[in-house]
Amino acid sequence: MPRLEQVGFGYDLSRPVLSGFSLDLPEAGTVCLLGPSGCGKTTLLRLLAGLAVPQSGRIVGLDGRPAAVVFQEDRLLPWETAWQNAVTRPDDGQRERARDWLVRLGLGESLHRRPGELSGGMKRRVAMARALASDAELLLLDEPFTGLDETAWRQAADLLSGATDENRLTVLVTHLPEQAAALGAAVVRLDGPPLRRLS
Repeated sequence: MPRLEQVGFGYDLSRPVLSGFSLDLPEAGTVCLLGPSGCGKTTLLRLLAGLAVPQSGRIVGLDGRPAAVVFQEDRLLPWETAWQNAVTRPDDGQRERARDWLVRLGLGESLHRRPGELSGGMKRRVAMARALASDAELLLLDEPFTGLDETAWRQAADLLSGATDENRLTVLVTHLPEQAAALGAAVVRLDGPPLRRLS
């Protein structure tokens, strides 16, 4: 079972973001990390992704597990189309999965548009399609519905809820309780800094 054991981390040693933080995660399914902006949720996601290393404590159960991350920034290549941006591996199966997810997320008419021709919400959905189309066993989503209107984010949440895989663990960060509720996921309520779990 993936878990964080007494994890400590800070960008400034005088102000830790996490201090002795522990959390058990399931092997698969969806977990929503719910807490106010600035409490440390994004840092926790970076630690789970291996993009930051605990300064104390440890993370177990995730070694070698392929991960896909949807960052708060879309991180799309401006010279590639939406479809090209959603493809992470040049094989036909992955290309078709990427196309399918773009269509399901309402971007069927925009497959061949470049990021400069897309709205902020559309770029967000391209980033989501890229992650969902991957074979990753760990899916980390940092505020994935930012920039989407209510109808669009609820549709995306429905798709995400239906995309649960028995071999995939999805961890999603939000500060909006209504988004956590729409996902029907296990909710971990957080506060901070330093990051702490609320009972």
